[in-house]
Amino acid sequence: MQSTEHWEGIYSTKPADSVSWFQQHAGCSLRLIRETGVSSSSAIIDAGGGASTLVDDLLLNGFTSLTVLDLSLSALRLSKSRIGTAAENVQWLVGDIVTIDLPAHAFDLWHDRAVFHFLTTEQDRQAYVKNILRSVKPGGHVIVATFAAEGPPLCSGLPVLRYTPETLHAAFGDSFSLMHHETESHSTPSGSIQQFIYCCFRIIE
Repeated sequence: MQSTEHWEGIYSTKPADSVSWFQQHAGCSLRLIRETGVSSSSAIIDAGGGASTLVDDLLLNGFTSLTVLDLSLSALRLSKSRIGTAAENVQWLVGDIVTIDLPAHAFDLWHDRAVFHFLTTEQDRQAYVKNILRSVKPGGHVIVATFAAEGPPLCSGLPVLRYTPETLHAAFGDSFSLMHHETESHSTPSGSIQQFIYCCFRIIE
């Protein structure tokens, strides 16, 4: 995983709505979360959620057990400031998604948009998957969005891996059942188009 200093530099020097991955509303993520059928009280973690507006939309849609994890304290502070007093109803975790010690079987759903593709070593990818298997309940849902095969090779000046649904499923392994996948053409604040894939997995019990 990349250094804390890199991401702190991004979020402390650039407006949150100017970074390439910014979404005014995380509409695709919210819809896919709702389509899993999880209840409003289900425990959801947004891994690498940072300054994402997904937490805003989840709160507005009545979800009550939310955790946002990010490497950057500055990014989390931006989200807290944006949602005001509602931040008291969210658990905020600062840590590296690869090494953080998450509680066992604490979450019903794991969401990650645009983090996994930064894990360019097999060691980091395996550690990430191990963290999911430890912290998400058997039978739980996992929604991961990465750059598609047609996506850019770099993001925020860093190399990324690009995936098809098949290669992303292979990276996660046989403990995950691929339930659904779809593509998204994301329009960046600068006006360029980036191709993402979203894969919805279920952990095999």
